[in-house]
Amino acid sequence: MVGLFAILALLLALTGIYGVMSYAASSPREIAIRVALGAKPVDTMLLLLSHGARLTMAGLVVGGVAAAGLTRVLVGILYQLSPTDPMTFTAVAAMLGVVAMAAYFVPAMKVLGIDPMEVLRHDWPVVHTNGKGSLPI
Repeated sequence: MVGLFAILALLLALTGIYGVMSYAASSPREIAIRVALGAKPVDTMLLLLSHGARLTMAGLVVGGVAAAGLTRVLVGILYQLSPTDPMTFTAVAAMLGVVAMAAYFVPAMKVLGIDPMEVLRHDWPVVHTNGKGSLPI
């Protein structure tokens, strides 16, 4: 039963990380401006993935330090597992890292497939003027 809750907690963490990272990666306007100004899609993808890798590594380091610090508190509820089991730490960090990088890769591929002029044309903030239509700012 405890294993089921652990798997459920891991799935919840993976889902949350995917949602946050994919939201951070999906900025179609910024990517469209870069591509419209002449950036190659490969360079833009590498820029996005390097940003995602930096965020992922920072999260893994902070999370690893926090997890290592909290193992002393959780020692009483661990069953047949040492508090600093390197296999568990490595497996969880690898799963979280893969999901975080996939969350950056998938929206970036979607955005790079869109025509930059279409994004720039339809992404303006709109101001409503007395019900007579709308004007871009």
